[in-house]
Amino acid sequence: MRVRQLTAAAVALLLAAGLGGCSDDPGPARTPAPAPVLPEPTATTGDVGPVDRTAVRDGGTLRWALDGVPATLNVYQGAANTDSALLAHALYPSLFRPDEHGRLLPDPDYLAGAESTPPGQLPQVVTYRLNPRAVWSDGTPVSAADLDAQRTALSGLDPAYRGGRAAGYDAIDSVTPGADPHEVRVVFRRPYAEWRSLFGPLYPAAATATPAAFERPLTDGGGPSAGPYALSRYDAGGGAVTVVRSPLWWGEPPKADRIDFLATPPEQRLDALDQDRLDVAPLTAAVDRAVPAPTPAPEAADATASASPSAAPPPVAVPEAAALALRRAESLPGVTVHRAAAASLTQLTLNAARGPLTDPLVRRALTRAVDRQRIADAALTPLGLPAAPLGSHLLAGDQEGYRDNSGAAGQGDPAKLLDEAGWARPAGGGTRAKDGKPLALSLLVPAGSATAERTADALTAGLADAGIAVQQVPVPAGSFVGEHLAAGDYDLALFSWPAGPSPASEQRPAYAKPRPDPDGVSDPGGNFGRSGTEEIDRLFDRAAAEPDRTVRLDLLQEADVRIWQLGHSVPLYQRPELVGVRTGVVGAGAYGFGWPRFQDVGWSR
Repeated sequence: MRVRQLTAAAVALLLAAGLGGCSDDPGPARTPAPAPVLPEPTATTGDVGPVDRTAVRDGGTLRWALDGVPATLNVYQGAANTDSALLAHALYPSLFRPDEHGRLLPDPDYLAGAESTPPGQLPQVVTYRLNPRAVWSDGTPVSAADLDAQRTALSGLDPAYRGGRAAGYDAIDSVTPGADPHEVRVVFRRPYAEWRSLFGPLYPAAATATPAAFERPLTDGGGPSAGPYALSRYDAGGGAVTVVRSPLWWGEPPKADRIDFLATPPEQRLDALDQDRLDVAPLTAAVDRAVPAPTPAPEAADATASASPSAAPPPVAVPEAAALALRRAESLPGVTVHRAAAASLTQLTLNAARGPLTDPLVRRALTRAVDRQRIADAALTPLGLPAAPLGSHLLAGDQEGYRDNSGAAGQGDPAKLLDEAGWARPAGGGTRAKDGKPLALSLLVPAGSATAERTADALTAGLADAGIAVQQVPVPAGSFVGEHLAAGDYDLALFSWPAGPSPASEQRPAYAKPRPDPDGVSDPGGNFGRSGTEEIDRLFDRAAAEPDRTVRLDLLQEADVRIWQLGHSVPLYQRPELVGVRTGVVGAGAYGFGWPRFQDVGWSR
């Protein structure tokens, strides 16, 4: 997908599942970023546990919940969603896969090895050594032709390809066979450090070689796949996708005979688990967006009250409904609820192009006034997750290279900055004002999300202590991005950004300095905060081209420091992830940065 399109889609998907996405003013005096620290991560994102394949029996069927049967299996098309990606991991190769800390490692089922030319040697050439046993389901070997066709489709150089993800592919100059049919040489026109993120998933050349082929949804089973499973049924009307063991799979044999992916809306998943109709079911939305019981009609309420004054319960609010749903999930017989911090960063974005927040002093004051620990406690503790606030815009707390840079926002009293900006507080306390206007800001909140509501309530109370009034505006997921974030119709907004293994490329659009469009109007692109600097852009670009891991992470830390100083947004916490798994199922749970190794998932002996 184009970067902007991908950003909007990703934000919308995260909103749907619950929270869990201008000026050159440099902010405070520019101090160098702290020296790079590269500790090993101390926490894990996923909650799956190691798989002992000898303890998993051969055979059986797994029933796995989807939000719905996706319109496409090509994750690079605009219609793709998270269910598209889940199915693609069962059917198509990824040359690298992330570990629990977001580090990309070669997948030996597809890749025997890969090596880039030494730093400083130009042009950069990456040599891939494909697994010689890797073949598509029609018997054709996975080869340079597949990588070359995907590069053409996703480079953005041919406008006939609609959709497409430009990050990284536009840096490739050529893809050619190497010394033998299993070697591939990729030559880059400019250095690209995050090359491991490319070609995952990889589609056959037949699916990407022409714009017409690229538009195919791949749901008819007509194109070859190369995963441990092959497509057997794709029934959008019946709400089911079935995959079965691929007869040409060369790796460790899949444990389950088949997996039925069943369209099950979140509000129906607890019932489906209780009635033994599902074995694996993501429950984040089922809990977070649990619907409160309807309030009795006035006549019925009056009758109940007259019969027994204590019999009419008060209406249940969204957070209480979520708590009831979580308790029910935890009490389901034969089901375990797996919990983890998702690879997704929940944050507060400040609109620098509207109202009081056009003043950098006000943005920096607000950034300091946000009590991230208080918010993390409110959001995560009710879900049984550690209340760990985030201190980085670019990396998750359990991701390699993470460091808390929140100190860059300054430790001083935010009241002094607000006084300096002319927003005075009344003698008796209350909301600050300037020229007779109160310091009142709107806050976009994903409607119907208990986690978002708890977050917003904690944020509102904390900012009130600083004299900043906040008016919460619940907005449905369908209009959150297009009608509000992209249109600039807000002051503050709560939503989540994906955290991927290639932050220099993936995170840059969210912080890139807005540029004028052909009409001279500032175009924020994917930067919904609408603030940015040339320096931040350069730091991202240098990081994306820097082959040395230590130096690259140092550049990202420096970019994060500048974003904190700019008052662009405030990282809050990693979005929660809850998954219900039936007793006896092995290899399933909350995956965090990773995804299922489907050939290992099955039933215990």
